[in-house]
Amino acid sequence: MSYLTIAKVSATYGAATILDGINLEIGQGEMHVLLGPSGCGKTTLLRAIAGLAAPSAGEIRLAGRRIDNLPPKDRGIAMVFQHYALFPNMTVRQNLAFGLEQKKLSRAEIARKVEATLDMVALGPRADVRPHQLSGGQRQRVALARALVLEPSLLLLDEPLSALDAQIRKRLRDELKRIQRDTGLTSILVTHDQDEALTLGDRISVMNAGGIAQTGNPRDIYHRPHSLFVAGFIGDGNLLAPEELERLTGIRSADTVVIQPQDWRLEGANGTAAAPAGDEAGEAIRLPGVVADASLSGPSIRYTVTAAGLRLKVETPNHYDSTQFSPGADVVLTLRRRDVHAVTG
Repeated sequence: MSYLTIAKVSATYGAATILDGINLEIGQGEMHVLLGPSGCGKTTLLRAIAGLAAPSAGEIRLAGRRIDNLPPKDRGIAMVFQHYALFPNMTVRQNLAFGLEQKKLSRAEIARKVEATLDMVALGPRADVRPHQLSGGQRQRVALARALVLEPSLLLLDEPLSALDAQIRKRLRDELKRIQRDTGLTSILVTHDQDEALTLGDRISVMNAGGIAQTGNPRDIYHRPHSLFVAGFIGDGNLLAPEELERLTGIRSADTVVIQPQDWRLEGANGTAAAPAGDEAGEAIRLPGVVADASLSGPSIRYTVTAAGLRLKVETPNHYDSTQFSPGADVVLTLRRRDVHAVTG
């Protein structure tokens, strides 16, 4: 059952259409990610849900109640922004307490809620310092805690990790995922970072030019894109035209196909394997190739392999004792037919 329903929502600014008849249903307890390039409309949609932007058409319902005609304060929604928006003259504890004080709760109730939320985000030891004394990651945790302490019906997150450096971003991403799952709070996160979307999202809506190109779980979005836009935006897939696919594999298709780099299996021409061949039920296709380039990328080894006159992106796990092929090495590529996905849109 849908917890948040967005029905035919449009937004225009002058002659420009920012949102074009958006339809979307989000389940209770779901972490839903709006993913897309700059200017696709994802932040405008988030602001329309929050009440910070007025749609020109359509309606938005939360838990069965229409909210697009309500002021932001009456929607039961909390929002976390990219740049924290903390009160600089207040301590961490005071920042969390402020919203509860506006609700006229008792001092005891405010203190109880603030302490519980500080524990949730592991900021108890920093409760009495001001924002300028915190790291960027700590400030973003305060911003998240300030939203959580209000116990909203819906949490909106507008690129909350984009201003952080890579290591802090990964750590806070894991914390955000844990907190959202522990609380069961229905949440919508906006990002242009596909890794962030695939890691955090229970479901993802890929947006483009004011519309939703595809909604699905991370695995389907990555391995089964519906359109060339989604296939090109998610991952780093090999997009092959029908004639290229037939020349490479002998498979005929009326459509362009996508093959993800991880779906190839690679072994040396002498039988030295970089990964299991994965030949299941005789469905594997094997073809010779030559390594054109190889680079180490943390948990994986990325290759460019030439085969049948095509340059293919191939990725294998980077184990300590993995075979790493050098440029010029003769190799054999193995591919399961099921991993060749036609892109019809």
